[in-house]
Amino acid sequence: MSVSLAPERASAPAAASDLRPVIKSAADVSGLVNRGAAIGSDARVVVAIALGGIFLDAYDLGALAFGMKDIAREFSLTPTGSGFVASAITFGAIIGAFLGGYLTDKIGRYRVFMADMFFFVIAALACALAPNAWVLGGARFVMGLGVGIDLPVAMAFLAEFSRLQGRGNKASRVAMWCPVWYAAISVSYLLVLGLYAVLPEHNAGWLWRLILGFGAVPAIAIIVIRSRYMSESPVWAANQGDLKGAAAILKRSYGIDARVDETAIAPPKARRATWSNYGALLRGVYLRRTVLATVIAIASSFAYNAVAFGLPVIISSFLAQSMLTTILASLALNLCFAFAGGLFSVRTVPKYGAWKLSVVGYAFQLAALIGLAIVGKPSTGAEVVIAIAFLAAFLLGQGVGPGSHSMTFASLSYPTSLRGVGVGFNQTLMRASSTVSLFLFPVLSAALGTKVFWIIAVAPLAGLVALFAVRWEPSGYDVDAEDFAAQQPR
Repeated sequence: MSVSLAPERASAPAAASDLRPVIKSAADVSGLVNRGAAIGSDARVVVAIALGGIFLDAYDLGALAFGMKDIAREFSLTPTGSGFVASAITFGAIIGAFLGGYLTDKIGRYRVFMADMFFFVIAALACALAPNAWVLGGARFVMGLGVGIDLPVAMAFLAEFSRLQGRGNKASRVAMWCPVWYAAISVSYLLVLGLYAVLPEHNAGWLWRLILGFGAVPAIAIIVIRSRYMSESPVWAANQGDLKGAAAILKRSYGIDARVDETAIAPPKARRATWSNYGALLRGVYLRRTVLATVIAIASSFAYNAVAFGLPVIISSFLAQSMLTTILASLALNLCFAFAGGLFSVRTVPKYGAWKLSVVGYAFQLAALIGLAIVGKPSTGAEVVIAIAFLAAFLLGQGVGPGSHSMTFASLSYPTSLRGVGVGFNQTLMRASSTVSLFLFPVLSAALGTKVFWIIAVAPLAGLVALFAVRWEPSGYDVDAEDFAAQQPR
């Protein structure tokens, strides 16, 4: 099979030199990637574009946080109708993650990434112009497909365009998804704040349409620049048996002028991409890793969605202030603690590893949730300060630990041939957990009040139990070598 390299520019063969790296197998390609890209190469730009896709995921998922009341009023929605509109994107993401994981391994990272960008553009514009709730819900479902498809391919790009060890290693690059996610949530808050300030009162109903439609802007920007910088993953291309294609990508995106040894015996392809590969995640060495990655993802998602997506409600009940105060407080907590914690984790994971940082993060969250449950609804100024401090500690723990490294465990527990389905399976279950938590939190909160934090505390506790039961450290481990062991030419 020859991998299509439509965006690759043809270049004249470099003069033969004994100093040029020689490629005989996919393992050689992976080894060159693991050493790092040449200075001035496009590899960092490819990573930045992949992170741009994650920015879109987060922005689109959180864009309705402050708009549901206006939508319900405009379309005269019942609570059931509001639930349909709010949850359509998560149901789309569940299906999209399952399909996207398979397609990422089957047809390649580049093709899937470019296709899902169009989902974002079309869906965002359809949401902004929706004449009724059915069109809005359908467009949000399509947007969810794009969100679900994007995570497996974005994680594959981050893992497969990064060095193995040192600063900017695979674990660090994958963990970058976390601060980018929080940055996108913060941008949505800032956009709401800006529009809230400038829109005339009689045009306030435009707010949610403008916020949803804005999601098309970065998606169009990514589509425009794709032909200049984006390439297929060199490791995926090599795994398909296309060593010449992989060498061309290395030269263009990595600045590495390698040559293919024409005398080498053609290496076999890696594991074929089939639907049965989802079953491979539950066998052999991958079973323990899958269990750990899944528990971390579900626990992280359940707790974060219950607290962070309910943050405006929680803050308003604590502070009993205006909509403006709620927006500003939510923005400050996300930027100062969740975002900052994510950046800290990105910088320190090469030194401390994803396992230790995840333990620290879950410990912070468990302590914070127990503290919130004990404090209850604050009745004095001092108790309000303590409650906000516990919320900050929870978000800091999310950024430092499970928020950053749920994707590290999901992406780096599997080699290239299984990475797409590994992240897809993980995201499918995580999105299902998100749907459940978003539904349960208002119900439990109404029934239990602040005692709901005792229920949410079960999530970080489960994460800690899983981490101590399965002591797996993906940072710095060459998981792709598990693919190559059976591919070495003899």
